[in-house]
Amino acid sequence: MTALLEAKKLSAGYGGVPVLREVDLEVHAGEMVALLAANGAGKTTTMLTLCGDVPPLGGEVHWRGARTTAPFHRRARDGLCLVSEQRWVFMNLSLADNLRLGSGGIERALEFFPELRPHLKRKAGLLSGGQQQLLALARALATEPRVLLADELSLGLAPLVVERLLEALREATNRGIGVLVVEQHVRRALAVADRAYVLHRGTVALSGKASDLLQRLDEIEHLYLAPPID
Repeated sequence: MTALLEAKKLSAGYGGVPVLREVDLEVHAGEMVALLAANGAGKTTTMLTLCGDVPPLGGEVHWRGARTTAPFHRRARDGLCLVSEQRWVFMNLSLADNLRLGSGGIERALEFFPELRPHLKRKAGLLSGGQQQLLALARALATEPRVLLADELSLGLAPLVVERLLEALREATNRGIGVLVVEQHVRRALAVADRAYVLHRGTVALSGKASDLLQRLDEIEHLYLAPPID
């Protein structure tokens, strides 16, 4: 089966200095893939290169079976979606108006997070950080993207909110959406993902079924604690 999103020997960085080195990665329809690594190992750079915001220094990105160099806005129109810890909500608008800004509409968004319904008239700036992140993810999922990139959604949020976000991403795969999630909570991510990649020093150090990698947590912890390249 052809991957919807794929990195082939992908290298990327800034100012000509590589952060990623020959990364191979793929996301298929209806699966959840976790991208795990310590801070500074290249997770966000991977996401930004896959979506077209950072140009590759080497290798290729393939989108829906074909090599692409298109910018993010073109990939987005074709079904690629990115949600990050920055939340991207309009604080002075109501929750309902924030949802209206997406192409999926309010009711479709509430299918993923019905707990947001009582807050539709509240300004987004008055919502908790967790509610704001639920709003951002609901708006993205309502568009029914082909692939959703979720970059550190749980940063600074309570464990119950983290579980709710991961639950929604898992539900999205049941609708045929491919999900690539960057997550600091390794055990939680592996518990809901189908497959995972572990980055270390800009390369893929481990990869495989999430259930198998759950049995290798000591190795993953060692990679997290190993010192970065000087």
